[in-house]
Amino acid sequence: MRAVVQRVDGAAVVVDGETVGEIRGQGLCVLVGATHGDTEETATRMARKLWTLRVLRDEKSCSDVGAPLLVVSQFTLYGDARKGRRPTWQAAAPGELAEPLVESVCSQLRALGAEVATGRFGAEMRVSLTNDGPFTVLLEI
Repeated sequence: MRAVVQRVDGAAVVVDGETVGEIRGQGLCVLVGATHGDTEETATRMARKLWTLRVLRDEKSCSDVGAPLLVVSQFTLYGDARKGRRPTWQAAAPGELAEPLVESVCSQLRALGAEVATGRFGAEMRVSLTNDGPFTVLLEI
């Protein structure tokens, strides 16, 4: 499982002109992708890492300050463009495997006490955010 984690001062996801997920103020916008070998345990580990990752101001984590997370599924994190001019998506898990894993990350975060907003799996989404820093890190579990 891979994640692009951005420290933000607000973020939102819009689908067909409707805001389907939004966080306000300090938090994290997280793009999450799954690959073929990912499991429920992988999703649990990712959720714990995201909740306790000390990347907010003053080296705080979301768990320290109750900061919200916007989690958006992103199969393109497993795109491979090393050859040719078109990326391949072979390493990305198919939707029937990836969707429950991304949902599991969200439910595990909520179980830990997090406020979690989401996008809509498989939809054409418009993600907007104000990157705070800017600050972006990559995680791989």
